[in-house]
Amino acid sequence: MRHPFLPLPAALAGVLLLTACGTGQHGGSDARPPSGAPCPGQPSGASAAPLPGDPAEPERDGVRITGFQGGDGGCALFEVTHAGTEPHTYTVTFALISEAGTVLDTAERTVAGVGPGRTVSGRIPLDTAAGPQDVSRVRISRVRSVPVDEAPDKGGPCPASGLRVHADDGDAAMGLRVVSVHLENCGARPYALHGYPDVELFDEEHQPVDGVRILRDGSSVAGATGADGPALPLVLDPGEGAWAGLVWRNTVQAGTPVHAPYVRLRARSGADWVTLVPELDLGTTGKLGVGPWKKREAGPQGGPSSP
Repeated sequence: MRHPFLPLPAALAGVLLLTACGTGQHGGSDARPPSGAPCPGQPSGASAAPLPGDPAEPERDGVRITGFQGGDGGCALFEVTHAGTEPHTYTVTFALISEAGTVLDTAERTVAGVGPGRTVSGRIPLDTAAGPQDVSRVRISRVRSVPVDEAPDKGGPCPASGLRVHADDGDAAMGLRVVSVHLENCGARPYALHGYPDVELFDEEHQPVDGVRILRDGSSVAGATGADGPALPLVLDPGEGAWAGLVWRNTVQAGTPVHAPYVRLRARSGADWVTLVPELDLGTTGKLGVGPWKKREAGPQGGPSSP
C-alpha cells in the first residue's frame, strides 16, 4: 500500500518523521524534482496531511526537508538554498533513523552549482544497506559546501588548470591522523613541483581558523607516516601524479578542541586554490604537519606506495 505524499512545513525541516521505509535503490540518482514534487509512482491528486510528531531540530545550513512519500519506492524531498555571493557545490549527509532512534543507514547527496539566492531540490531514497526497514525519521546530519571554482576533482573532464586535486579518506590510529592529498597532471604539458603545498584552514562557517600552526614536514607531528623527508624538485609528465600528507593528532587536553572541516590548498605559488573537506579534528594540539610533494609510485592498485 502506498502512502500519500506529505508536504513538510518549514518548522519541520531538520527532522522528518516517516510512516514507512522505502525500497528504492540506495545511493541512486541525484535527480532533482521540482519543489514539492512527489516521489516516483506517486498517484496524482493525492491529498496532503499534517506531518505528525514533534521535530527535534530546525532546518540546517540552508538545507531543509520539504516532504516525503513512504512505502515501496518511498523517498524524502529536500531543498538547498544558497545565501552566498558565488556559486557553491553542496554535499549533504542524511541519517535514516528507526523508531527506536537507531541510525539504520546514511545517504549522501551532492548538489552542484547552486547559484547565489537560488534554491535547488533533491530526493533521498528511503532504502537502507540492510534492506527495507521502517524508517521513522530522516535527519540532516551534515552540510558542507565549497565554491564551484574551487571544488576538488577526482574524475571527469580535466580542469582548465590541467590539474586534478582531491583528498582521500585518511588513516587513523591511536589519536594520529593522516590524510593524503593527491594531485594528477591531466593536462598536456609537464608540471613542476618543488616543496610543499600552501594550506589554509577554515571552520564550518567558512571562517579562517586561528591558533593552529601549519608546520612543514609531517615529522613535526609524528614520524613514519610517509609525509616526511626532504622537499625535492619534481616534474610531472601528463598522466603522472604526486601526493602530500596532512598529519595531526586529535588529542584533547586543556582548552577548546578545534574542528576545521575545510582545507584550502594550492599545489604551488600562483596555482589555483582547491577547497578540500577532510574534516580535521585537531583537538587542542594547535598544529598541523604538511608533508612535501612526492611523486606517486604506482602500487598494486595504482595508488601511492608510501602513505
